[in-house]
Order: sequence, then C-alpha cells, then structure tokens
Amino acid sequence: MSEDKLNIKAWAEEDRPREKLMLKGKSSLSDAELLAIMIGSGNKNETAVALCQRILKDYENNLAELSKATITDLMKYKGVGEAKAITIVATLELAHRRNQSQVKDKIKINSSRDTYQFFSGYMADLPHEEFWVLFLNRANKVLAREQMSSGGITGTVVDTRLLMKRALELLSTSIVLIHNHPSGNLTPSDEDKKLTKKLKEAASSLDIHLLDHLIISSKGYYSFADEHML
Repeated sequence: MSEDKLNIKAWAEEDRPREKLMLKGKSSLSDAELLAIMIGSGNKNETAVALCQRILKDYENNLAELSKATITDLMKYKGVGEAKAITIVATLELAHRRNQSQVKDKIKINSSRDTYQFFSGYMADLPHEEFWVLFLNRANKVLAREQMSSGGITGTVVDTRLLMKRALELLSTSIVLIHNHPSGNLTPSDEDKKLTKKLKEAASSLDIHLLDHLIISSKGYYSFADEHML
C-alpha cells in the first residue's frame, strides 16, 4: 500500500473518520472508525482504521470483549504504543462507567429478571468476580447501584459494615445483592450461602430488607429469592 493511501489526509473527506463524524454525525461511524479517531494514526503498513479493524476482529468485533484487553495486550499490535493503548482502555472504561452510572428513581425492580437485565450486559462475561448492590427505596425503585468489591477468579470479599453504612446514607429500605461466577457455574457455593445469610442478618438488624441475591454468568442467572434460599 502506498504511503499516500496510508495517510488519512489523502482520503476523500467523507471517508476520513473525523471529517465523516462532522459531516454525517457520530452514528455514521463504525466501531473501527471511532477507535481510529482515538489513536490518531496507524503504522507504516496500515491506516488507523485498518489497524483498528484488525484489533476488533481479534476480539470478535465486540467492544465488550475488547474492553477486557489490557494495556499490554493492546501494545502487542504494531503501531499501538503505551499512550494509544491507555487511550483505548480509558475510553472503554469511561463508556462502561457511563452505562453503570447511578440511576435514581427511574428503574423499578419487580423481579429477579429485572435485576438480571440490569446487570447481565456487563457482568455475564467478566473474567473475574465482582460484587454489586442495588439500593432501593420503599417503591423498589433504584436509588443507586454500586460495586462493593472486585476480586480474582474464585471470589471477592465484601465488607458488611461499609455496605450497611452506604444503605443508611442512601436511606435505602431494601437491597439486592449481585455477583458473577466467571466459571459459568450458577450453583451457589457454601461461601455464597454464608455471605448471603450474614448480609441478610445485618440488614435485618437495621430494618433493611434483603430482596434477593443474584449469581450471574454467561449461562444465565441464579436467584436466591426464586429458589427460596432467603
């Protein structure tokens, strides 16, 4: 490929990612084109767009999969140095936080399915365990959803006092616990059962109702409430 072809400035204006965004709007750009705007340039053999297309292809053309990539993973691609890798990781994390931002008095939790739909898009394919809590008001509307811990492949540690402190700060009357099993196994472990019992007792002592505890994986979910385990 000639050097002119690799130079985005030599492209037709409507084909350049930045100019295309200005002319046609952000929704007109592909994922690769958006990523190309982030990194700015490719390498001597590929344009930024072509490089990003190749990166995405390696991650099944799935941004959720790409978000699992580390800085080191991304730096394996020729033309992606530390600064570009950090930009990609930071941007995808910002997108994740946008999706996981607090939601107040907008969503009502009526069932385990509601909770699952609230979290499955993010938690189902995580390579490590995370523990989240939904804090609800008397009408079962979401006051906040917050991550309480993030751990390794086999488990996380949850600080009961911090969880209850946050519930009291939010004036929450009920909570829902959520964590994922990277293994895909939805059967609650003995540790899951002990933690659920411990948190239920702590919440009850403060007149806070534990509505459910969901275990999420790529295979679906397990609800302690649905299985009469609470």
